[in-house]
Amino acid sequence: MRKYIFSTLVCLLTAGIATAHHGVANFDLNKDIELTGIITGIEFVNPHSWLYLDVTNADNSVTAWRCEMRGTTVLKRSGWTTEMFPAGLQITITGSPDRRDPAACYLGTVKFPDGSSINRYGQIIKPTQQQPGDRPLRLASGVPNFAGDWAAEQLVMTDARGIAGTLVPISISKQFEPGAVPEGGQAFPGARGTEISLQDDPVDSYWNRRPSRMPLTAAGAAAIAGLDLSSGDNPRLRCAPTNILFDWYFEMDVNRITQTQDHIKMIYGSMGIERTINLNMQDHPAGTKTSLEGHSIGHWENDVLVVDTVGFKAGILNADGRVPHSDQLHIVERFELDPETMALRRSYVAEDPLYFSGQFTGADTMYISDLPYHGTTECQERTYRREEASKQALEKPWWRFWD
Repeated sequence: MRKYIFSTLVCLLTAGIATAHHGVANFDLNKDIELTGIITGIEFVNPHSWLYLDVTNADNSVTAWRCEMRGTTVLKRSGWTTEMFPAGLQITITGSPDRRDPAACYLGTVKFPDGSSINRYGQIIKPTQQQPGDRPLRLASGVPNFAGDWAAEQLVMTDARGIAGTLVPISISKQFEPGAVPEGGQAFPGARGTEISLQDDPVDSYWNRRPSRMPLTAAGAAAIAGLDLSSGDNPRLRCAPTNILFDWYFEMDVNRITQTQDHIKMIYGSMGIERTINLNMQDHPAGTKTSLEGHSIGHWENDVLVVDTVGFKAGILNADGRVPHSDQLHIVERFELDPETMALRRSYVAEDPLYFSGQFTGADTMYISDLPYHGTTECQERTYRREEASKQALEKPWWRFWD
């Protein structure tokens, strides 16, 4: 499995953590805060869970606070449960303040009345890779068996509080000092001491003031220029699916694959994308209606599944990288299963002659999930800017693609 872990780390370093969680810049991780209060509620949701508590102030007034945690899927994969946070329990939270909401915080560590504590990225259960058991490696036809429930390895901050450092695969996280950044890498955008965290408006700096990860044509640059990606202009910040590349891996949710001789169906745990790969077609049908997931045809090259997808609605390919795409997007994916490690690796190349000057490439790896597929995880986005969308977006110019 080591070669796939190394590949994941390299992708994170070279892509600048392209799937970084958006909420960090909302909090001032350069400042520390400590709260003691009584729990009033808990929400286990994606992309971030929330812990609610009443805090008594020096003048005996009470303030209702909310503190942000990791998303529900990764919390459950780490052994966290809602039962850990019963209403009425007094706890102490250390973390960092929200930049805009005076009664919100970023949970770094929670301390319980019995003296125990757990950090943001704390693991109550040891992460394990599920064994395949009697799962056949091939179907009766002889092709590899991709069917099953799959999830990416957890990524955790090198600082278990989530305050400093960067994301690394959990299986190698102990190799780094707290808050360290691997050689050749960069700190998590918005983490303590980073350039983004020191900006006057880190949220806007992260989402809207950086260049695109992709060289864009004039049309592509125009498509991204008018959007405020820290608002509902960004699909995932309004709990909507983004695309077939990003959502497969983001949030490290549990995905499901079903497989027959003629079709492979991929059901995404994040945002609920469902796509069908047609193995009984050689060409895309003429006049296919555009959709978020596009139209996919696949064929086997030895044990590699090659998937060709076209027919997309225009949208966002990668919000963190400020990459839009038009309806001319064309994606080729290659899926390969390692029978020894049970690692399902996907590499992909995306081209868009209208918006891209070049190719958008990447790779990711899934393993047999340590949790069963549980459907689409509930999404309640509560950290982004409260404006519904930018003024330009509300005017619905030609690039207002999701309406």
